[in-house]
Amino acid sequence: MEQICLALRPGWDGTPATALSEFLALAGAPATLVLLALSLICVRLRSQWGSLALVVAWSLYASVLTMLDPGGLLAAGRAEGCVGSATLFIASVTAICVGMILYTAPRNDRAP
Repeated sequence: MEQICLALRPGWDGTPATALSEFLALAGAPATLVLLALSLICVRLRSQWGSLALVVAWSLYASVLTMLDPGGLLAAGRAEGCVGSATLFIASVTAICVGMILYTAPRNDRAP
C-alpha cells in the first residue's frame, strides 16, 4: 500500500493527511494558480462572459481532481492516510465561482 502513497504524494512523510493539508496540496497546483489569476483578472475587468467561462473551467477542474479516480488510487490513498478530504477545496472553488458570478452580474441602476 505504501507504493500508492509514493505514487500519489512523493514527499509524504507518513503524517495522516487532513482536509487543510489536502486543500493546500490542491491549491498549490499550477493549474489552480492559473485559474485563480484568470479569475482575478475577470473580476477586475467585470467580464461576465469570462467569468462564465472560468466557472465552467473551475467546475471541470474540481471535478477532475476530486471525482475521477482511475483504478481507485485516491480511495486507496485515503485509506492509507496520504490523501485527505477535498471538501474544503470544493467549498473554496464554489465560493470563488459564486463570488465571480455575483460581482460581474449586470447592475440595474436605472430608476423607473
